[in-house]
Amino acid sequence: MLNARITVNPRQTIGAVNRRLFGSFVEHLGRSVYDGIYEPGHPAADADGFRTDVIELVKELGVSAIRYPGGNFVSGFRWEDSVGPVADRPRRLDLAWHSTETNEIGLHEFQTWLDKVGSELMLAVNLGTRGTLEALDLLEYANLPGGTALAERRAENGRASAFGVKMWCLGNEMDGPWQLGHRSADDYGKLAAQTARAMRSFDPDLELVVCGSSSATMPTFGEWERVVLTHTYDDVDYISCHAYYEDKGDLPSYLASGVNMDHFIDSVVATADHVKAVRGSDKTINISFDEWNIWYNTRFENVDKIQGVDNWPTAPRLLEDQYSVADAVVFGSLLIALLKHADRVTSASLAQLVNVIAPIMTEPGGPAWKQTTFFPFAATSQHAVGTALDVAVESPTYDTADYGTVPVVDAVATHDETTGAASVYLVNRSTDDEVTVTIDLAPYRRNGADVHATARTLADDDIHAANTLQQPERVQLHANDSVQRDGDTITIVLPAVSWTEILLAPTD
Repeated sequence: MLNARITVNPRQTIGAVNRRLFGSFVEHLGRSVYDGIYEPGHPAADADGFRTDVIELVKELGVSAIRYPGGNFVSGFRWEDSVGPVADRPRRLDLAWHSTETNEIGLHEFQTWLDKVGSELMLAVNLGTRGTLEALDLLEYANLPGGTALAERRAENGRASAFGVKMWCLGNEMDGPWQLGHRSADDYGKLAAQTARAMRSFDPDLELVVCGSSSATMPTFGEWERVVLTHTYDDVDYISCHAYYEDKGDLPSYLASGVNMDHFIDSVVATADHVKAVRGSDKTINISFDEWNIWYNTRFENVDKIQGVDNWPTAPRLLEDQYSVADAVVFGSLLIALLKHADRVTSASLAQLVNVIAPIMTEPGGPAWKQTTFFPFAATSQHAVGTALDVAVESPTYDTADYGTVPVVDAVATHDETTGAASVYLVNRSTDDEVTVTIDLAPYRRNGADVHATARTLADDDIHAANTLQQPERVQLHANDSVQRDGDTITIVLPAVSWTEILLAPTD
């Protein structure tokens, strides 16, 4: 058996855990919207056509803010198509996903759904095929209380009060050749800076996100961030990161994906801080990691991609990946990576939410169920409160083909100063061995308070086990009864290929 050690010390702070870290993403793609959140003929549909079973699962997931309406979709989107009487809205081709968009669900309807699930709206503007003027029009339509043609049009369309959207994405993945309106870093940086300044003329308190690289593997990565931020540094608040991971047949490397996310974040932070130093600025740019997940993109590109000039389906089954226990463990390790950078990653969006590479799946006319990835997200969203802590992991290591030598155990903790509660999150990347982790609580118990510890683990003898329509509850979180407390020390056994949450609650 392997052994590892961590220390929970409330003084070893990383940064405050921003609730926006537990955001998600809904794009007009596949069955994310239609047959996902919206299915008016379903037995569980409410008066607005939204599936109430999905609403309850989204609430349980604990999603804070939701990025909308894309994604690649936004680079060909005309926002005006999505407002006004539904019967009058045009059907349009979605070139990004080779589909037909009916525009039955638009800005007003989506906000109605957000009100039901209790999440904040994060809007993306089209800087692919459109520009500054259209972004300003959408901003005025959404956020001006009244007094202009656009504000009055919003009222006529059923919403007298403004939407009040605070966070805006200036386009999407503009570094990618697949993106409609793809530009060089220099051209995009100039357009983004112009749009940001114009939007701030309307409201200087908006929070604006400029496009970073769509992947750390892009040939322009690093230089893209430097050039874009050189143009936009004074005018934006965030630069975006996007990262997706998949098992390509090398499980040890796949389980170490969080190492790659750590490096990606560190590189973007270093580039942003370089621009800050060159400009002599006292402003800090943070990261919006507004697309992250497990995505079997290789399968999509090689098998599932829709093609044909006469083939434009509506709400096709696209990107409906089925997630295993191993996928959920990697997913949990990505959440750990985000928390380990809570000082700079202050917004993140799990891409996506329903049906499309999603923690929630639905069957038309049938049930909704939780994928394996649902459990780490819901638990972390609920319990990772207060401040993220550096737990100083001492762990055995193993060698990977993709990332070199990496620790078997990765971990992070959070501490809520108000209640005194703490949460510890751990992954065991070993494919064969259990790990006994010793947790030093002496700094945490400095005031002598007693502590009650409970633990839950996601693991299975079959790491390929998944929750499906036929077996929707095959994989669950289970109590880890190996957790033991002896004075200032806790020990727990982590199964091979597992994700674990430990909750610490003062009892005095």
